[in-house]
Amino acid sequence: MAAEVISLGCRLNLSESEDLRALLPSEPDLVVVNSCAVTGEAVRQTRQAIRRARSARPDARLIVTGCAAEVERELLAAMPEVDGLIANSAKLDPRAWNIAAPQVAARSQHTRAFIGVQNGCDHACTFCIIPHGRGASRSMAVTDVLKEVERHLAAGAREVVLTGVDLTSWGHDLTGSPSLGSLVSTILAAFPDLSRLRLSSLDGIEIDPVLFELLAGEHRVMPHVHLSLQHGDDLILKRMKRRHLRQDAMALVAALKAARPEIAIGADLIAGFPTETDTAHAANLSIIRDLAIVHGHVFPYSVRTNTPAARMPQVAASTIKARATELREAIARERAAWLQSLLGQTQQVLAERDGTGHAPNFARVRLAPQTQAGTIVTVTPTKVVEGLLE
Repeated sequence: MAAEVISLGCRLNLSESEDLRALLPSEPDLVVVNSCAVTGEAVRQTRQAIRRARSARPDARLIVTGCAAEVERELLAAMPEVDGLIANSAKLDPRAWNIAAPQVAARSQHTRAFIGVQNGCDHACTFCIIPHGRGASRSMAVTDVLKEVERHLAAGAREVVLTGVDLTSWGHDLTGSPSLGSLVSTILAAFPDLSRLRLSSLDGIEIDPVLFELLAGEHRVMPHVHLSLQHGDDLILKRMKRRHLRQDAMALVAALKAARPEIAIGADLIAGFPTETDTAHAANLSIIRDLAIVHGHVFPYSVRTNTPAARMPQVAASTIKARATELREAIARERAAWLQSLLGQTQQVLAERDGTGHAPNFARVRLAPQTQAGTIVTVTPTKVVEGLLE
């Protein structure tokens, strides 16, 4: 029996949790909480997961790792449910777990394989605590990425998802500073049988020309771009210390959609950033419509200690909550209209184990009960039920 690993937060954490399950196959009395600290709410959920795990497994050894184990180390260490913490940077090192050598057990088989090709971040966004939790940007070598892709394909994965804390910075620390686009090209050339490759959140200002061309015209790269946008107002973007302005995002999406009209846009948006006025919030709302954001993640601003934004004039909590609700409602309207527009359009859907699947544009589709997970099936949806195409 393998160790139980509870994963919170981003897709990179999900990938690393799979690695932990493979690393710790002979630890049946171990529970690992792979934590998140991106917001105060994420830390609250981490603490809740720890308490829940202890209640369910009172006799197990409970270890916490992940970003919260770095930035909230004292807080988590003081919890009576926690038996120990392992540094985020060391969690995939067998020595941290007193293992002499890495185990050879395979990962759990998934229809989609998440591969963390980049970790850490060299930027200094004023709201973000994650560089404290994950350190400087580090890239996985091309040869290692190809080995990971090969391993997942051999295990039956039909789609590969490349993930990272700052994915578009992949390669900056490698010899010759290769671009993310070059990595994607290499993967596609090395594995002609790989039918679907997807990318996690991208910093639009760092999308290199090769990557743009692949997103715009390569059918094996899924028509789904999720942008680390954060806001729609230029002054707020500057105060966040982002490297793009509203017009940069507008131009990028316009160019992508001109080349590949079916491309679906997702984005991360923060509600109630310090100094955000009603006018700035209106700009945040309007960019949802202007970019047709149909896959949205809305984060109510959360004060993170020792970040520059924590020292800025704060927006009232009730206002933050209300603005987050408005952003989510605006995205829901865009998504509903988009799903309606897909009716009658044939989609190639990768079946998951829960009776649903995802189209290339990441629309979720309800499938026939007998559909085997991991197969790609042709579906022509005729209706939308509870947010799913059918």
